[in-house]
Amino acid sequence: MFDLLQIDTLQKAAAAMPAPEQISMWRLLEKGGFIMYPLYVLLAAAIFVFVERLIAIRKASRIDDNFMRIIRDNIVTGNVSAARSLTKNTNNPVARMIDKGIQRIGKPIDAIEKSMENVGKLEMYQMERNLSILSLIAGIAPMFGFLGTIVGMVQLFYGIASTGEYTLNTIAGGIYTKMITSATGLIIGLIAYVGYNYLSTQIDKTANKMEMASAEFIDILQEPTR
Repeated sequence: MFDLLQIDTLQKAAAAMPAPEQISMWRLLEKGGFIMYPLYVLLAAAIFVFVERLIAIRKASRIDDNFMRIIRDNIVTGNVSAARSLTKNTNNPVARMIDKGIQRIGKPIDAIEKSMENVGKLEMYQMERNLSILSLIAGIAPMFGFLGTIVGMVQLFYGIASTGEYTLNTIAGGIYTKMITSATGLIIGLIAYVGYNYLSTQIDKTANKMEMASAEFIDILQEPTR
């Protein structure tokens, strides 16, 4: 009977205890302080650059499977103007590179390859434009986060030293709010890092398509002499 009374008392005491305070994610982020605003800017910039570059790269990598076959048929039959018209009406790096090669038909193969290579470099530059911003954000976002934590910890311990109040609740509450900036900075840096590497992979795939098209075009020019 005594044990039952103890259990009943403990249950009542537990029920009387206040429930842990629930805090929303937005209120939690607000506790990070002023350093959160630069982090928000970095997150917005990372998302904007990623979406903008993703659209541009996907557009550049969209190549018709029959494109090079049509180019080959036109060149082999001597209809260079039709091949040139196709490249002019096709808006992607491969078409612009092949168009430069068609313009140089009649010149030495080395000169044609060089001119196409130069166009390819320009197209790669266009695809990689602003990509370095993601790499920069991946590096500096965690630093901003750590800076916010350090500033917050200095403020916390300065307040403790000034007031002399250093209860466990005060210290724990201050520390967890100051760690918010570090966590946010690491998450933003991770997002930017993953986005940068994903876009770099897509650019490499497009570059491989360009190299394959260039090699195929040179083979087409050499076919009549075989």
